[in-house]
Amino acid sequence: MPAVYRHDHVVTLDETNLVGNVYFAHYLHWQGHCREFFLAEHAPGVLKSLHTGDFVMVTVSCSMDFYAECFALDEVGVEMTLRATSGNRIEMGFEFRRGVTLAARGTQTVACMRRADGGVRPAGIPAELAHALANFS
Repeated sequence: MPAVYRHDHVVTLDETNLVGNVYFAHYLHWQGHCREFFLAEHAPGVLKSLHTGDFVMVTVSCSMDFYAECFALDEVGVEMTLRATSGNRIEMGFEFRRGVTLAARGTQTVACMRRADGGVRPAGIPAELAHALANFS
């Protein structure tokens, strides 16, 4: 079983809709939070490169399936696993748990890129990130 990186989130009122449940787009937003906290903890040099702007991680696909609703002040565990790497791409899986209840499941694929000549070009997965990901495969 692959190792899991977990980020805990408490739902706020502004993340809910008029019905009172979490608006679907926030789950995708939380995928990004989980990914960024992973970088901060396991590949801080990559996060620094993202902030300086020479390195970018471009989301090329994402998906979500929903199973149970979440509401304001629910504690949601966002669990991220590495599904695959290929060339400059990283595919991650996400599970969103409210206690033991699986609320949603999603995937996200990012491409590693470098800024050059007024655009972006494919770049290999940085060594620091590849090493960090090896612990989660």
